[in-house]
Amino acid sequence: MNLDQFPRVQLSHLPTPLEFMPNLTKHLGGPNIWIKRDDCTGIALGGSKNRKLEFLMGDALKNGADHIVTLGAVQSNHVRQTAAVAARMGLRFTAILEHRYPHANDEYLHNGNLLLNQLLGAEILYRPGGTDMNASLADVGIELSMQGRTPYLIPAGGSNPVGSLGYVIAAQELLNQSREKSLQINHIVHATGSAGTQAGLVVGMALEKYSTAIQGFAVSQPAVIQHSRVLALAQATADLIGLEVNIAPEVVRVNADYLGDGYSFPTDEMVEAVKLIARKEGILLDPVYTGKAMAGLISLIEQGFYLKDENIVFIHTGGQAGLFGFCQTFKEE
Repeated sequence: MNLDQFPRVQLSHLPTPLEFMPNLTKHLGGPNIWIKRDDCTGIALGGSKNRKLEFLMGDALKNGADHIVTLGAVQSNHVRQTAAVAARMGLRFTAILEHRYPHANDEYLHNGNLLLNQLLGAEILYRPGGTDMNASLADVGIELSMQGRTPYLIPAGGSNPVGSLGYVIAAQELLNQSREKSLQINHIVHATGSAGTQAGLVVGMALEKYSTAIQGFAVSQPAVIQHSRVLALAQATADLIGLEVNIAPEVVRVNADYLGDGYSFPTDEMVEAVKLIARKEGILLDPVYTGKAMAGLISLIEQGFYLKDENIVFIHTGGQAGLFGFCQTFKEE
């Protein structure tokens, strides 16, 4: 199926590398662990959202937009990447940021992604934790329209059917790389938050008729809620591209055992996973998404969940800028 029917702006450095992690694999005694480096997509430190923004910005231009609006937590990676893309395309940009993390200190409030948003020229509107952020997004859109602007509203994480197309393409890209390496992928593992990455991967694999387990480690919602979100978005994405398939509930795998106390709340397992990958592979994960997903993967390996000769691909969705908002979390006495 050809996705060229959907407008797309070329933004990312693709294909992103697919690398073997020999030291981590040896340290854990198998299985074979690979990493898909979607932290290397380019534009303001890169990350998974650049893939989604290629289709979202294509749609924005098609609709004559001159002002991009999106939302997220104060340290949102999605907001930072959207701010950078809007700047590159010469579009005005407004970010609505929610104070979702209750233990924010000076580092969290002035460093990391927030600092980069300011450098990128984003207009930032703050909202208290618990705000109906989708309603705030709609309200800002109405205000801009009344001012004569043509706003384009992007949901959290860029995760709607249009944005999820980025990971339908990513699934195809990953399979092409695996064929080049004669690699049989048994499991794909990643962090699942706004649901677009997992939904796109599920649809991409269905489109390619490739059967592999796609395991999302939840970073913001309990498993039952996250499963429902991913399943609904995957079906909507399949419907958008005209893929006549009913996404089976069992295809969507969600594990929330490593979420901790909630979104952005550090866990000891996350800290250890971030340190381990840095010291074994020289790769930096982030504290909110990939750190928790890697903690989950390591734990399941240690529990014997995977066979020693299986091949696992970990999707690195980026977010390293967030490390600088959690300096105290990683501080060693």
